[in-house]
Amino acid sequence: MTVLVLTSPQDVTADMVVAELHERGVPLVRLDPADLPGGADLSAEYVHGDFHCYLSAQGRMVSSRALRSVWVRRPGEPAAHAPGTSAWLGAETGQALYGMLYSTTARWMNHPRPAAQARYKPWQLRVAHHSGFAVPPTLITTFPRVAEEFAERYGRVVVKSLSGPPRTDPPVALPTTLVEPGADFAGVAAGPTLFQRYVPKRADVRLTCVGGRLFAARKASAEGQVDGRYGDTGHAWEPVGVPDRIARPVREFMDLAGLVYAAFDFAEDAEGLWWFLECNQGGQFGFVELETGLPIAGAVASWLAAPGPAHT
Repeated sequence: MTVLVLTSPQDVTADMVVAELHERGVPLVRLDPADLPGGADLSAEYVHGDFHCYLSAQGRMVSSRALRSVWVRRPGEPAAHAPGTSAWLGAETGQALYGMLYSTTARWMNHPRPAAQARYKPWQLRVAHHSGFAVPPTLITTFPRVAEEFAERYGRVVVKSLSGPPRTDPPVALPTTLVEPGADFAGVAAGPTLFQRYVPKRADVRLTCVGGRLFAARKASAEGQVDGRYGDTGHAWEPVGVPDRIARPVREFMDLAGLVYAAFDFAEDAEGLWWFLECNQGGQFGFVELETGLPIAGAVASWLAAPGPAHT
């Protein structure tokens, strides 16, 4: 049985899992949907009530009946690399590829339907609250006056992106930023803006959940640091235990979201409380594993290689 890895060639995190699968002798096919058609090929025939599907990429061929699992890591947009690509060709290619894969009994990490829903910040904040996490007061608005009142109510607030930085070349960084006192909120009217009560933190925590297994790492914050992703704090990531008060909400969140893999970000305050910031259903783990030695890639490989019934 074969593992299908949907990701781009530049995905170093995927390389770590692919190496683990190779070491275990697990057959795999790595495919970037952006290479369809041309750099990769597909075929599906409906016969006697079922589709017989085949995918070919990088000199390897796999039948849909031989698929054990599908890892949706960082796939490109279908047909993005095809000569003369267009929105229509991308839609046609996406329909063909994912329609074929949805018709299999393969296990997904993560299935695209719940994964798409989990990307929406308002939805995940609500699920986080109902799962039992501590969630900072949050506002999303295009009303400048509402934003101003929110800042007055909570004193110190940060502004952050809902969807992450735009995909541009060269890449653009959008760090979480502390709103200065007396700020002009007129620009809020130009687009939905997310504000959140500032959590003074002593550390950032990244928790990776892989099929129910939890791997947490902690990095002490620098004085006055707002966004732990940017700037040198002078500290490294270190493994940390997961308290039961966090493990239970994580598993509840994963069940409600229909996910088997996710990376959670928390801000640890002076009292040791972990505040939920976000959950990235396709989040990176390579930097954590390289600094801490936590066997996350091995856990992903084990889940993908394991036999079992199909589920999301």
